[in-house]
Amino acid sequence: MLIHPQFSPVAFSIGSFGVHWYGLMYLLAFMLFLLLGRMRIRSGNPSGWKVEEMDDLLFYGVLGVILGGRLGYVLFYKLAFYLANPLDILKVWEGGMAFHGGFLGVLLAMIWFARKTNRRFFEVADFVAPLVPIGLAFGRLGNFINGELWGRVTAPTNFWAMGFPSARAEDLRVAADKPQWQDWLTQYGMLPRHPSQLYQLALEGITLFALLWWYSAKPRHRGQVSAVFLLGYGAFRFIAEFAREPDDFLGLLTANLSMGQWLSLPMIIAGGVLFWLASNRQK
Repeated sequence: MLIHPQFSPVAFSIGSFGVHWYGLMYLLAFMLFLLLGRMRIRSGNPSGWKVEEMDDLLFYGVLGVILGGRLGYVLFYKLAFYLANPLDILKVWEGGMAFHGGFLGVLLAMIWFARKTNRRFFEVADFVAPLVPIGLAFGRLGNFINGELWGRVTAPTNFWAMGFPSARAEDLRVAADKPQWQDWLTQYGMLPRHPSQLYQLALEGITLFALLWWYSAKPRHRGQVSAVFLLGYGAFRFIAEFAREPDDFLGLLTANLSMGQWLSLPMIIAGGVLFWLASNRQK
């Protein structure tokens, strides 16, 4: 069984100021968003964009990701806790960001940018969609480095099985009424789990980026690229959630699906409807 390396959460320090890996992943994601966007503009696909516009688009996008991601976590995952402790909403350094909330935040940011630049919403959305997945990959890499959001228990004979020392308390809790898992816990000191952060990095990050970059390389009907993003992310996230440990304060919900899966289903449905509409719209 593989063992998680337990990286230090601090990448490097400048005096008494520590730069955390997760913050560094956000910085790299935003930098790549800027770089890839400028590459698309210089290639002329899509046309009508200026390199200088990327700075404003990035600014609005950053606000949407951070504010939406935090509020999405509060609303979708721990609403009761934050209603009782409203000041804790501001404690972003303690963790707690939700992709689906960040997605909604970015939607609002794109609406604002489209109005400001006199563009149609899907002109902006189709331009932004291929730039997003590589940032998601860096986010999942940050999760893996921090040893958080680990996967569900799997057999130790599987070559991909990995023990997470940071999951010790969770291991003890879930193994309490499962004799086989108690044996594994005694033998290895931790439970073998899926490294689901790496699955999500590969699916929602690298695979989705390659798919969207290829698909958007040729002119498409307005809305189609955005639809492929919704379909691709929703499907990949839904699949990866089968290997990811559900949040202990939520567990599995109706039909034994996780919160992440229930939030992904509307994306898949919306993506399918949007692709059909975009493919059949009148010129």
